[in-house]
Amino acid sequence: MTNRYKAVGLNKQEYDKILEVLGREPNELELNMYGVMWSEHCSYKHSRALFRHFPTSNERVLQGPGENAGIVDIGDNLAVAMKIESHNHPSAIEPYQGAATGVGGIIRDIFAMGARPIALLNSLRFGEIENSDRVKFLLEGVVEGIAGYGNCIGIPTVGGEVYFNQSYRGNPLVNAMCVGLIEHDKIHRGNASGVGNSIMYVGAATGRDGMGGASFASVELTEESEEKRSAVQVGDPFMEKLLLEACLELLETGCVVGIQDLGAAGLTSACCETATRGEGGMEIDVLKIPRREKGMLPVEVMISESQERMLLIVEKGREEEVNRIVEKWGLYSVVIGKVTNDGFLRVMEGDEVAGEMPADSLDSSGAPKYYKDYEMPAYIKEVKNFTSTDVEEPQDYNETLLALLKSPNLASKEWIYRQYDHMVRTSTVVKPGSDAAVMRVRGSKKGIALTTDCNSRLCYLDPREGSKIAVTEAARNIVCSGAKPLAITDGLNFGSPEKPDRFWQFRESILGISEACRELDTPVISGNVSFYNETETYAIHPTPIIGMVGVLEDVEKACTMEFKEDGDVILLLGNTKDEIGGSEYLARIHGLEKGEVPAINFGLEKKLQAFVLEAIEKGLLQSAHDLSEGGLGVALAECGIGRRLGANVSFETNLRKDILLFSESQSRFILSVKKEKLQQIKDMMETVAAPYEIIGEVTGEKLQVTINDSLTIDMAVNQMEETWRGALACIME
Repeated sequence: MTNRYKAVGLNKQEYDKILEVLGREPNELELNMYGVMWSEHCSYKHSRALFRHFPTSNERVLQGPGENAGIVDIGDNLAVAMKIESHNHPSAIEPYQGAATGVGGIIRDIFAMGARPIALLNSLRFGEIENSDRVKFLLEGVVEGIAGYGNCIGIPTVGGEVYFNQSYRGNPLVNAMCVGLIEHDKIHRGNASGVGNSIMYVGAATGRDGMGGASFASVELTEESEEKRSAVQVGDPFMEKLLLEACLELLETGCVVGIQDLGAAGLTSACCETATRGEGGMEIDVLKIPRREKGMLPVEVMISESQERMLLIVEKGREEEVNRIVEKWGLYSVVIGKVTNDGFLRVMEGDEVAGEMPADSLDSSGAPKYYKDYEMPAYIKEVKNFTSTDVEEPQDYNETLLALLKSPNLASKEWIYRQYDHMVRTSTVVKPGSDAAVMRVRGSKKGIALTTDCNSRLCYLDPREGSKIAVTEAARNIVCSGAKPLAITDGLNFGSPEKPDRFWQFRESILGISEACRELDTPVISGNVSFYNETETYAIHPTPIIGMVGVLEDVEKACTMEFKEDGDVILLLGNTKDEIGGSEYLARIHGLEKGEVPAINFGLEKKLQAFVLEAIEKGLLQSAHDLSEGGLGVALAECGIGRRLGANVSFETNLRKDILLFSESQSRFILSVKKEKLQQIKDMMETVAAPYEIIGEVTGEKLQVTINDSLTIDMAVNQMEETWRGALACIME
């Protein structure tokens, strides 16, 4: 009896706190409810203290963190709801269902706010894929799961990123992001208001799948984790489509006071969270919950994470109105309880009290809070011990560029995104493969730009600076599409917070994101923390994924990265420095993850972003592309491959050739412009003192790069394209 708390993932101190709250021993139902709600996944007990550093508001933010999703104003009474969440551990065990239910869960977070989901994105991490059947199996299953759910429900998957690194070989990351549109006066929230109002269960029946999923996601992956397949939910996208339409129709009636999806911790979290946001109390009867399996115990009903279910708080007397609409969509709809104001979450089993707890003791405000000791990892000093003279310059730059274009981290991800339906609903203006996706806002001239970004190698070498770069790279991608960056949602993926070196990484990352978001005025409006992403022997690289949204006032002005026409002038905006630390070049060509991370100058960054955005809005640019992984050489190749156009560029430099071509210095853009508009662009750049150089022009069918009068790269665009486009497909097929 004394160790019963361990079975639900709690420690002795936490169990003692439960005894103090209840004044007695918890029964099995109550203990399990505390176990799931006080898990890291639900309570953020190791991370919440650091969230105070995040900027979470400005004049555009309509809903910040604390609800199902964040909401940001895009003008004209329209707003964007957005959220990213992880489904890492489930995807490591059951890649298809883990990824599919991750998509399903994030979609419910969006329509729980009253918004119609219009786009999905993802951010994936796997171990090194070459010569690894296990990684191929995981990638194939995850991509099929994302496609299977998103395609069936009819929401386009328009963007994302995929990276491979040995640190993820035992613990892949699967982060799903959803974006929806809503009018300001139609925003709904998850609160149980109005004493006596009815608590209604809507959606699919409850089964035993997903049992203990929140607790499962709050421990390290071990061999025993392979046995916990019951903690992985099973999704049904057709059922979710019915649920989505039913809920949006219900919200239009005005009878719904509050709405909450049943995600992690199932009914337990939905009930306690809505109760504490509302009148403070709730009473439900588990015997009224629709079930698809016989003999389910109250504890199984309360912590099941079966998919496609919602909890509604409905005005008393309007229950039949709800039933009529829900029945039309072929779903379950039943009154399971009522709102109270006594401060307790009371679970009944018919006339018997099965469990009774103060509602606020269950949610994050009542959960334990930790601020752990932290210390810099020992490896940091070792990896900083590097200079560019430690590696030899390549002998053949054509071969080096091809090797980089063939790298799974830089190669085309078309093998992945061609499996996604990115054109369903026909609002996609810029498809996957550019810097950011662009969606048309129906009924207006507006567009929204969407991206997910994170270079986790830089975060490994320097979590604070790497996290700043993740935010600024996301903003550059948004700007290159012609949109003004507005806000972020973050998916924070780290190792165990109970280990001082891992907690140091997390703390540094939070501080880096916070600084960058303040500088760029892109507040954090939602997000997710996923800890314990490690095996018994090693942890993942720190991976703070940034999902960002931006707005275009005129979607017809959307810009893309590829060169457009022969004769266009090519400009390099920004400065290239002697910085190859953390670069894909260093990792891929020399097998090193070392060096100082490139520096960020926010004054310069903001100035250049503002310039690029203004130039696009004025119609002066043919193309815009930010320089990130792979540096200048890879960026030039990517710009040419899009329309199979070559370029002739030249440089005079004091830098080594490999550093000029493959440094990942920040705050840089490749721009192309018609000759007749060049003077106007030059005048604008000189007015704001933007560092730039005219490096050449779009021409022919070859990329020719001359450095200090020496022809360094001379390669046909179709050769680069064949290598870049076929690399991942070749590995997988």
